[in-house]
Amino acid sequence: MRVGELARRTGTTVRALRYYESAGLVVPRRLSNGYREYDPIAVRLVAQIRELMALGLTVEETRPFVESIADGSDDTDVCAAAVATYRSTITNLQERIGKLTAQRDALDARLDAAATQVVPGSPAEGADPTALVGVRLPPLSFYGTDGRPVDLGALGPGRSVIFVYPLTGRPGVDLPNGLLEIHGARGSTEQAAWFRDHHAELRAAGAARVYGLSAQSTGYQRELAHRLRLPYPLIPDPRLTLADALRLPTRTAGDMTLYERLTLIVADGAVEHVFHPIPDPASHPLHVMRWLTKRRQAPGSVAA
Repeated sequence: MRVGELARRTGTTVRALRYYESAGLVVPRRLSNGYREYDPIAVRLVAQIRELMALGLTVEETRPFVESIADGSDDTDVCAAAVATYRSTITNLQERIGKLTAQRDALDARLDAAATQVVPGSPAEGADPTALVGVRLPPLSFYGTDGRPVDLGALGPGRSVIFVYPLTGRPGVDLPNGLLEIHGARGSTEQAAWFRDHHAELRAAGAARVYGLSAQSTGYQRELAHRLRLPYPLIPDPRLTLADALRLPTRTAGDMTLYERLTLIVADGAVEHVFHPIPDPASHPLHVMRWLTKRRQAPGSVAA
């Protein structure tokens, strides 16, 4: 087969095939007219190279595997050269993972430190959240702890539950100064865990999706989502963007400005219901589930 057909059948480029040829891995025959002609086995050779490169091997490191196929042997996984290559690649990957983990932890530490700083802007203390019923959510874009973008103005059909909370603790990290001065600040971890444990029931009751949102940093939010194995994403809003847009109530103590605890039920882009105040965070999700169940049973209810 010609080079163009080989490229098409293997999903690669002619340029890559030229490179494999220069490395002596996939070598075609030269016809009298100067054209390159590849044997059918070239498809397997190229596929092997691409598969191993996707696992982190270099082109040169694929040589013993490719040569084994070219020689007609499929015992590539047990030959000494293959084992040595696997081990070397795994070692390199572990080193890279260690460096990336250290970078992530350093960034998380900076984010965690930033979360205790004064947040710019005027806190809207004393605002009445119940006045938000009927108000459409603004098109604010965030990234959840699952890495996916979240546009509050386009959450999708059905009801969305957004529980807003002040902050959560983190094992081995002291809580910021002034935490106890903020009424209702404690209990967020238990609240998030309840939403986790009854996530399927909330969905069955009519919640198309569930989000948690606070002013804490991405590092704090990601750690909590991972530690509790939350089936829903958390939304970091350290600049209190949603509070500014909807005049949500916040509380300031010491060097912190945090959200006051409340829960929004959003249907078709508009606030349908607001839970506020929330005196018992741990049992609050049960009240949300009961409300959803009643609304779902009501005539003309929004479909999830």
